[in-house]
Amino acid sequence: MITLQENTTILYFGTYNPVHVGHMIIGQYIYENSNAKELWYVVSPQNPFKKNQTILDDRQRLHMVNLAINDPYHVKTSAIEFNLPKPSYTAVTLAHLSEKYPYRKFAIIMGSDNLVNFHKWKNYDTILEHHQIIVYPRKGKETDRYEEHNNVHRIVAPEIELSSTMIRNGIKEGRDVSQMLPYKVWEYLDSNSFYKR
Repeated sequence: MITLQENTTILYFGTYNPVHVGHMIIGQYIYENSNAKELWYVVSPQNPFKKNQTILDDRQRLHMVNLAINDPYHVKTSAIEFNLPKPSYTAVTLAHLSEKYPYRKFAIIMGSDNLVNFHKWKNYDTILEHHQIIVYPRKGKETDRYEEHNNVHRIVAPEIELSSTMIRNGIKEGRDVSQMLPYKVWEYLDSNSFYKR
């Protein structure tokens, strides 16, 4: 069990292009194995400095995450970054949320592969000081840089070898990826012929 501060909301940041079952498994596993009040999937906007023709519109990706959520009470989506300055920085988003919801605490989910480069994030030390970080296992480089830090919680969780890139490439190549996506998300993608070219 991950013991978080009282009244904590867990934030799971991502582009979700598209959201897939791996995202949902990790989010739900961490939420169910913690004392968090809520879990928010924070949909990140397209980075204007990294134009990508295969990224769907912000609102379409937000809609797909809403389609994927089965728990309307404790699991929600957030479009908070859509209205913040670009590019999006986690530290800025956390500061904005903390100001908007002064009685909540915010923790973030991070893969162990991202923890390796965490010291390169904007104001990473401020994030580390004021927010708890839940680290789930990912294949790749590891670091013990934050092994003893009180705000870093490493968890034993299912390792999901699935990525949005894999799904996009599969759709483009005409392969059946329907089992990798929540059913309503697959229906939405298929009916709109997204990622097929």
